[in-house]
Amino acid sequence: MKKINIFLMIITIICAAFTIIGEMDKGIVIILKDSSIVLTVILPYIVQKICKIKINEGFVTIWVIFIFMAHYLGVTAEYYNTWIGFDKVTHTISGILTAYIAMIILEHKKIKGLIFNILFIISFTWLCAGVWEVFEFTCNALFGGDAQKVVETGVDDTMWDMIVAFIGSIVFSFWYVLNSKRLLK
Repeated sequence: MKKINIFLMIITIICAAFTIIGEMDKGIVIILKDSSIVLTVILPYIVQKICKIKINEGFVTIWVIFIFMAHYLGVTAEYYNTWIGFDKVTHTISGILTAYIAMIILEHKKIKGLIFNILFIISFTWLCAGVWEVFEFTCNALFGGDAQKVVETGVDDTMWDMIVAFIGSIVFSFWYVLNSKRLLK
């Protein structure tokens, strides 16, 4: 699994490098935005090294796919503006990713109640989705822009982002229930 993750990271970094080279004339902000993909995609291994903890390779796989989709395809390649529904797909994956993080927290704390765990997984995902939407709102308020498409949709975009993250956590919860005998041992 680690070899696959490294391969996916290399592909993402190569895509970012080609984008950086192609946008050298667009200014430092664009170059920094595109360059941040490199740091973001390898972040799990940086955290692992600094904090001296073992990060689950399954989590790293979901992380790399999410960063490639959200940061590279969504922001850099502008799929958020050109592919209808792309935002909802990435928010669904973010729901799965944060649900996976919640499961890792539960495993680390050795909490074994199935109902509690499912409620924790779903609640943690909604918390993360809500915090992200507050972050987007704050950035819009401080720096301008309309990442939440408030002008275009009112609160619809924000609400759908949170709903599809919730759906991602429900999908993950079904997987969790199906694997609960193995996971809760």
